[in-house]
Amino acid sequence: MDAPFTLMLTLLLLSSVFSVDIYPGSTLYASNPTHTWTSLNKNFSVGFIADGSTHYAAVTYNGIPVWKAGGSNKGGGPADSSASLRFLANGNLCLVNGSTGSIVWQSNTSGHGVISATLDDSGNFVLKNSTGSVWSTFGNPTDTILPSQNFATNQVLRSGLYSFNLHSSGNLTLRWNNYIVYWSLGLGSSLNIVNLTSPSLSLESNGTLSVFDPSLSSPVVMAYSSDYAEGSGILRFLRLDSDGNLRIYSSAKETGKITERWKAVTNQCLVFGYCGDVGICSFNDSGPFCGCPSPNFDPIEPNNRRKGCKRRVQIEDCPGRETMLQLDQTQFLTYPPELDTQRFAVGIAACRLNCLSSGSCIASTALADGLGSIYMKFPGFLSGYQSPALRSTSFLKVCDPNIPNPSISSRNARGYQAWIVASVVICTIFGFVVLEGVLLLWLRRKNRKSWGFSSQYSLLDYVSRVLIQFSYKELRSTTKGFKDKIGGGEFGYGMVLLEIVSGRRSFEVSPETDHKKFFVWAFEEFEKGNVKEIVDKSILHHEEVNMGQVIRAIQVGFWCIQENPSHRPTMGKVVQMLEGITAIRNPPNPNVVFEEGFNGKNENVSGHDIWYVSGKRLLTGGARLRRLLRPGRANGDARERGDMREGRMAQSSPPRLPAPPGLWPSPPLSGSPPLPPPPPPPRIPSTSVPLATTTATGISTECFEASK
Repeated sequence: MDAPFTLMLTLLLLSSVFSVDIYPGSTLYASNPTHTWTSLNKNFSVGFIADGSTHYAAVTYNGIPVWKAGGSNKGGGPADSSASLRFLANGNLCLVNGSTGSIVWQSNTSGHGVISATLDDSGNFVLKNSTGSVWSTFGNPTDTILPSQNFATNQVLRSGLYSFNLHSSGNLTLRWNNYIVYWSLGLGSSLNIVNLTSPSLSLESNGTLSVFDPSLSSPVVMAYSSDYAEGSGILRFLRLDSDGNLRIYSSAKETGKITERWKAVTNQCLVFGYCGDVGICSFNDSGPFCGCPSPNFDPIEPNNRRKGCKRRVQIEDCPGRETMLQLDQTQFLTYPPELDTQRFAVGIAACRLNCLSSGSCIASTALADGLGSIYMKFPGFLSGYQSPALRSTSFLKVCDPNIPNPSISSRNARGYQAWIVASVVICTIFGFVVLEGVLLLWLRRKNRKSWGFSSQYSLLDYVSRVLIQFSYKELRSTTKGFKDKIGGGEFGYGMVLLEIVSGRRSFEVSPETDHKKFFVWAFEEFEKGNVKEIVDKSILHHEEVNMGQVIRAIQVGFWCIQENPSHRPTMGKVVQMLEGITAIRNPPNPNVVFEEGFNGKNENVSGHDIWYVSGKRLLTGGARLRRLLRPGRANGDARERGDMREGRMAQSSPPRLPAPPGLWPSPPLSGSPPLPPPPPPPRIPSTSVPLATTTATGISTECFEASK
């Protein structure tokens, strides 16, 4: 073999050795980021990366950090611009600040006979002695898991206050502050597993996230990436991000871009603490948005709304002036282990008043789940979520006066809300113009026969309830000798409104409507809370839809089609309700009509039941309302509906609610993963708290003892 060839081969071999093995005495500097320790396949490297003014020593893949020195240690990790990563002669690997000489992070491997370090082709950086591995990045993960890396039960991924764990049961959990479990994924009951011996989690190169254990005949797949088994030359990795969500990403070496392929929490606002203490999370056009509950609060950092909010006036600074700020369609997130200590069963009135009266309660949420479930929140950390899809109502203790916000979701979607209002108003006006023209033409043709309305009035005059003068001759002719009722066409406005929102004909009868007229079926679905079943899918699936405004339009539609014309709002009131200027009460069943009658008898007319209650004749559509009119309820219900003529609810005494013996916690959720003992939750001091019982004069003074 000639000398030149031998020299070339020697240099090549030496180059390969130096690219894999690193020896004590080697140092990397933040001031020279191009100097790195590289794997043999050139895919991974150890070096410094910058994040603003801070620097990290990291293992990277094509510039993407997959491990950071000190990333899992509180207070460790970031260093200054003159920092260095030193592989010392004693075998210790240290990250040192150049300005102060202080140690930011270290491997604690001195005295273990470490003789070299290696960055292998899988991205694992290993410190070795003569017998094998002493320390590795795979054995000490920070926020990322790579393919071929086994994640064990004694390991943890961390990102800020968030952590990810694999439990001995095989369950995966995400926690906030090592305490609140806001996401959990189990193996499933179908496996009939009693005990796992030594479970581990691994992300396969094809994109499957699986749990392995010697007791399992095959790995249990927990999640698939959306690009499962696609392409080649793609690195997939699992990462716990700073927003508290766990995601699978993929990255092609050619592009250097990373693409999200799966995430644990699909709704980012359900990540506990995402918007900081007392922050309220909602969605706008660009994604999750953090805001404060009301002008009673200010953001802690205006340039970073995720830091949370602070009170302008502390509760202890306004004794005797506390009040409860109402937050509609809002929930204060409550997860294990707080579910057992903060969930009770009372009514919505008690949800507000009990918290106001309690010195330890700072907020509460009524879930509107039909079971009277509420959450009582105590000093600590409040994480809020607001959405038009939520039926819950929350209350937050503030110093009087409370200054409510406009709905966060409506503020984020004002443009689309204005579009909906404009569209509804324009379309209904257009519909009325067409309807007026058709009916006027028909009326004129009927003038010579039976109809005698004066042509000087337009249909809009009739609909808007303008006082119109009719002659005796016109009335007698129109009503066929006073046999027919007039004015039934006033509800055309509500019908048009419902047709716009639903995309269906109001009198449509189909299997989808249980073979009922659409507006009858729609009201039944509305009462059940199934609003989405009513709404046109093209509106429902629009990315900027404001469900609050849609529900408002539906409520207005039902008010407009009340059979009793005196119950319907005026056009001016309709516009105010659609624009949110006037509050909208829940409409009664549009198939209920009151007429003057006699008290104390029942008859049947054309298949409809006629009930006479308190001098009113009540026309109903079936047995459902008869159940409502059983003894003890009829008079109150009749008065309530009758008073709707005046645009107000009845002032009669509502039925008294029975007083439960006390607040009782709901039973723990079944199937919850075994958790390590949490810190003790805040105790509820023994205090008398008023119930939501009511009398004709207001809230009663009945009390009960909160559970200890």
